Amino acid sequence: MFGFLRSILDNRSLLWSLTKNDFKQKYIGNLLGVFWAFIQPTATVLIFWFVFQVGFKSQPVDNFPFILWLMAGMFPWFFFAEGLSTGTNSIIANAFLVKKVVFRVSLLPIISLLSALAIHIFFIFFMFAMFIYYGYAPQIYWLQIIYYLFATIILLLGFSWITSSVVVFFKDMGQLVIMIIQFGFWLTPIFWMMKTVPEKYHWIIELNPLVYIIEGYRNSMIYHKWFWEDMGMTLYFWSVTIAIFILGGLTFKKLRPHFSDVL
Repeated sequence: MFGFLRSILDNRSLLWSLTKNDFKQKYIGNLLGVFWAFIQPTATVLIFWFVFQVGFKSQPVDNFPFILWLMAGMFPWFFFAEGLSTGTNSIIANAFLVKKVVFRVSLLPIISLLSALAIHIFFIFFMFAMFIYYGYAPQIYWLQIIYYLFATIILLLGFSWITSSVVVFFKDMGQLVIMIIQFGFWLTPIFWMMKTVPEKYHWIIELNPLVYIIEGYRNSMIYHKWFWEDMGMTLYFWSVTIAIFILGGLTFKKLRPHFSDVL
């Protein structure tokens, strides 16, 4: 871990350069360019808002406007989905760097995470602005978003190490990740509340570590709860996340020597 953190500092200039290049490459050739990175998620939220708020006339959730409650759940999910899907392809997309001995290949998923993080930070401030627009003054609980953002990054990095190294040998991993993201979107309480499900099934839903993140964003923005107030979920999340992080590191280290031969 110390060596990995040291390599981030030693390669920070290259990481920044590759992140900017990765960000531009996604939208090169489009008239609006990188603005599509912000337009597409915004349009998605507006469509869901129109369908549920205008079409189905969804009522406020816990006395909060539906659009605010929805954003607090969708924005962290957008970050996770984008980070995992691009992180999975990070090794294949940067195959030219794999054979460079001076570059630590395990840093490649970070490039995808930083690219997705730039967009997510924009939407965090967009979310803050929307809450203020609706008349909700900034609260100290909002600072807790930094903690949940850090937790999401650690979870994403562990997953990305696993998927990005496996996809080099098993191409179907990319399609499996897309399916998992699609199913995960509806199985995670983004559009629905935990209390709408019988309490005896809550433990099954809470096995999904993304529930901790989604609920954490809402606790920070809406319900004003600190993460240590539910120490059981916090300990469970970090136990699973650290296990995934270690497994990801070991998997990447085991498969790394064979990347150049396969690519």
